[in-house]
Amino acid sequence: MLSEAVTKEQIDIDFDGIEPVYFDRSSQASAAVGVITLAFGTDPVARWMYPDPNDYLEHFPRFVRAFAGRSFDKGTAFLATEMSGAALWLPPDVEPEEDPLVELFLSSTADVVQKDLFPMFEQMASYHPKEPHWYLPMIGVEPSQQGRGVGSALLQHTLANADADGLPAYLESSNPKNIPLYERFGFGLIGIIRSGDAPPLYPMLRKPMRTWEEALITKS
Repeated sequence: MLSEAVTKEQIDIDFDGIEPVYFDRSSQASAAVGVITLAFGTDPVARWMYPDPNDYLEHFPRFVRAFAGRSFDKGTAFLATEMSGAALWLPPDVEPEEDPLVELFLSSTADVVQKDLFPMFEQMASYHPKEPHWYLPMIGVEPSQQGRGVGSALLQHTLANADADGLPAYLESSNPKNIPLYERFGFGLIGIIRSGDAPPLYPMLRKPMRTWEEALITKS
């Protein structure tokens, strides 16, 4: 859904130290959620959902776990070295759990937000590919580490798996500034999600490629 915090990333940096994170490794899972929370602190959609800082800090980590938490169960949540960034991917045929999300929205967001939030998620579902695919609900880089290529390395890491499987990848960018980066990795804009007063979301689809470098060559 949301993809703040990889803006102005470099792409040609060799960045090591990405490893999977599981729920049973509680300190690393908490670190990954913390990185995402810091990265989304100025994200248009995240702060529309939780405009009050106290509400944001209390509820957004719960949203991360509800929306992308199954990535920890599947071993497809990745944390970069020194806790500099995290990417929470959902593998093929794995989707966010709907009931915890609905409960969280009803208990933590204002009525004026809910009237546009639920239709927004309905639109999001309509854009998801019907065939098996890799889905990136959330990726973020700790603000002080942005611009070093961390986000690009996190993207590259799982896109290589998607290419090896011959499967597409899908995401929704919540910040138009990030669209050029995703395009360089082979993602293409397939529409715009608009719901009332909510900031727009930009669904993007990437067809499988033999290597991620081919996407860069194509877009350069």
